[in-house]
Amino acid sequence: MSIEHRLSSGRITVWLFAALIVAFAALATRCLYLQFYRNEYYCGLSARQQQTVATISPQRGAILDCRGRVLAASEEIQTIFAEPRVLDDPKETASELGDVLNIGAHNICRIITDSENPGFVKIKVGVDVNQAIAARKIHGVGIQSDWGRHYPMGPLATHIVGFTSGDNRGLEGVELAYNKDLAGSAGRNIFISDAFRRPIRLREHDADVSDGVGIILTIDATIQQFVREALLEQYKNYRAESAMAIVAEPKTGAILAMVSLPDYDPANFNTADANSLRNRTITDQFEPGSLIKPMVMGPAIEDGIVSLKEKIFCENGNYCGKGFGCISEYKNGFGYLTPREILVNSSNIGMAKVGQKMGKEKIYQALRNFGFGKETGIDLPGEVPGLLWPPQKWTGYSVTRIPFGQEITVTAIQLVRAFCILANGGHPVNMHVVKAVVDNEGNIVKMTQAPPPLAYCIDPGVAKWLVTDAMVGVVNEGTGKKAKLKKWQVFGKSGTANIAKAGERGYAEHQYIASFVAGAPVEDPQVIVLVSVRRPDMSLGKGYTGGAISAPVAGKIIEKTLTYLENSRRPDSQKALLAAK
Repeated sequence: MSIEHRLSSGRITVWLFAALIVAFAALATRCLYLQFYRNEYYCGLSARQQQTVATISPQRGAILDCRGRVLAASEEIQTIFAEPRVLDDPKETASELGDVLNIGAHNICRIITDSENPGFVKIKVGVDVNQAIAARKIHGVGIQSDWGRHYPMGPLATHIVGFTSGDNRGLEGVELAYNKDLAGSAGRNIFISDAFRRPIRLREHDADVSDGVGIILTIDATIQQFVREALLEQYKNYRAESAMAIVAEPKTGAILAMVSLPDYDPANFNTADANSLRNRTITDQFEPGSLIKPMVMGPAIEDGIVSLKEKIFCENGNYCGKGFGCISEYKNGFGYLTPREILVNSSNIGMAKVGQKMGKEKIYQALRNFGFGKETGIDLPGEVPGLLWPPQKWTGYSVTRIPFGQEITVTAIQLVRAFCILANGGHPVNMHVVKAVVDNEGNIVKMTQAPPPLAYCIDPGVAKWLVTDAMVGVVNEGTGKKAKLKKWQVFGKSGTANIAKAGERGYAEHQYIASFVAGAPVEDPQVIVLVSVRRPDMSLGKGYTGGAISAPVAGKIIEKTLTYLENSRRPDSQKALLAAK
């Protein structure tokens, strides 16, 4: 062998040896990196591959009306599932399972074989105890317990209660607003599992399950039923686009009933018409028309801008002027009217002249004091603030139109609060639908409503005059005669508002919102009732005003509600209620 050949062989050996050293050094470095720098990551990855986490779902809290009637509750549901990857013969399993569930074996087999998840496929939800026991004995078949939400009163209080998703999250109403309280917190168990991720033994108990708390509403299901039946009848009779009604306690702001039509069954919300899902009493804003008049006239009297005995010339039904255009009355024109007569006869011209006397700053402040242009803060999701422009955006038209309910938009709940303030002697009230939160032993965890501030939105004397004199006159002599009752003296105000055109100036022809707000008994108001019907079908020839359509419904609701409340306070009724409990 030549010297050159030996040198070449030596160099190759050296290079191979060097390469081996580099390779072992790299390997050692990698080992050190994995051992010391990535140790926690890979230990955690290994642990996760060897363990299964089982979540224990809490029972969602119940929602009750003010007398303990169940409006929403959760019940345990057993679901039979299969694990396709461990089944030797899906047809045989399907045959055994079909006998237990009374389902065709071919249907079960198709469910198993079509599943894209090799570890879990639902076969049937909501099986009874005997079916669950029998199915558990079949290889590759298991039982999963979960909670299903149900609403025993169907659509009765759907816009208040709301509904939940398939995984028990609140999506609307009280279910959404109080989701955290109702949901509770899940428990967790960590198991050592086999190669198929089936639990072998408990490794760690990570968290205790805590069921959700209960919610007691101010709603009375019986009154809710009165209101829904009366409103639904009128809604259908007039072939209206929508309708809404609210019953509230004027001293507390507690909502006893709240109905929005069209409505839906919360158990089938996913198939409901989208138009029926929203709670119109808090989401829909509209021009109030004459309903706003007491909230302008009252402050004008309080500030001495007009006096109770003053007579205002109402131009015999046609009032025109530079900077504010022309204003007319609904039907007949009027001559000289006192403030009371302006409200009783619902004179637009009279209110326009009161607005001119007040000026834009005072009108704006008066309406803000009653809460218009801002949310009431009711404990339901989706409330809108309405629209009350700041005075710098007003024109001559604004000063004469806003006092009779144009160029301002409100919600039904804002109107109810304003009339509650008047019936409560000028004191503010907090509108609310939740009375209390209770734990699983029935103990009150918290009362949800703080008392309102000790202040006045309007002088008590003026508020009393509006309720006991002017608005009593509306019912006895004016546009609210159809709300009149024999047993109780009702007070109220009608409102008939044109519907503004969409996307352009002006109002649509023959399209109205007919509303009426009333309360009783006048000497000690127990309830305030709002009824509003949108777009009644005028081709029926039955009328379209608030006094014609909504006043009789308000009167009927007041009569039934006061009779019910009176009877429920009788000693024999109290004894029967305690015995039932």
